[in-house]
Amino acid sequence: QLRLVESGGDVVQIGGSLRLSCTASEFALDDYTIGWFRQVPGKEREAVGCINSDGTITMYEDFVKGRFTLSRDHAKNMIYLQLNNLQVWDAGVYYCTAVEKRRGWGIVASVYDYWGQGTQVTVSS
Repeated sequence: QLRLVESGGDVVQIGGSLRLSCTASEFALDDYTIGWFRQVPGKEREAVGCINSDGTITMYEDFVKGRFTLSRDHAKNMIYLQLNNLQVWDAGVYYCTAVEKRRGWGIVASVYDYWGQGTQVTVSS
C-alpha cells in the first residue's frame, strides 16, 4: 500500500515562503502523477496543482497565479510544492496525492487513489 508523507508545513508571515515535500517511504513515485490539494478553514477542499510522472508538465488552479511551483526529484523520491508570497487565505492543511500515470491526470480529487495525512500551513499577519 502506497503511503504518502508530507512535510514542510510551518508558521510563516504574510508574504513569506515555504517548501512542502511529499515522499513515499517504501515505493518509488517515478510512475505516479502527483497532485496537491488543500483544506482551508470554512471552505471545501480545493485543488492546488499537479505534476506528471517525469516532471515536465504541471497544472495549477487559477488562484495560484504564479506563486506556487511544483517540481520533483526522482533520485530523492521527492515532490516539492514551493509556496511563495503566502497570504492569510492560503492557510490550511495541504495534502499530497498520487495516482499511477496510466490511470489519471488532472486536478480533480476523484482522480487520485492515494492521499497523505497532510501538513499544516499557517500564515500570520
